[in-house]
Amino acid sequence: MPLVLSMGRMYCQSGAEPCKKGGLSFICGENSVKIIEPTTSEEFKKYYNLRYEILRKPWGQPKGSERDDGEDMSNHRMIIDEKTGNALAVGRLQFNSEDEAQIRYMAVADEFQGQGLGSQIISALEDVAWEKGSRKIILQSRKNALQFYKNNGYKIVKKTHLLFGEIQHWLMKKELE
Repeated sequence: MPLVLSMGRMYCQSGAEPCKKGGLSFICGENSVKIIEPTTSEEFKKYYNLRYEILRKPWGQPKGSERDDGEDMSNHRMIIDEKTGNALAVGRLQFNSEDEAQIRYMAVADEFQGQGLGSQIISALEDVAWEKGSRKIILQSRKNALQFYKNNGYKIVKKTHLLFGEIQHWLMKKELE
């Protein structure tokens, strides 16, 4: 089924939105990929492994540091390669209050960065936030991701903390319309 790009989001021509059960397939370079909500233990294994490889391992952090106590109460999205089943991009949405959600643990496999997969994860998580009544999303961005989030409509609120004593973060927010 052909895809249509509308207001930064991809839809099937039938109007079906991404990330419904079964996901939305599209082409990324040479790969046929799909946005899914991980549900099986194998999917979650791949999901957490990508988070670890991109967000923790380069700083010598132990396995398990890519998770926290909010996992079971959060919404997760993942883009997989349909042929291999490998995780290419992941992100998590948690709800801080009735009207505020927070995006956390965004990661895109190194060889797929700059190809729009991160923006697709953001869009899918924003859709979940909107559907559940949140009208504002916040996140903590690393310096190397500031422009990516700005390109997706987020604005810097303030400089915040140093992760692992060396990775500067900035609080960013976006009002959903």
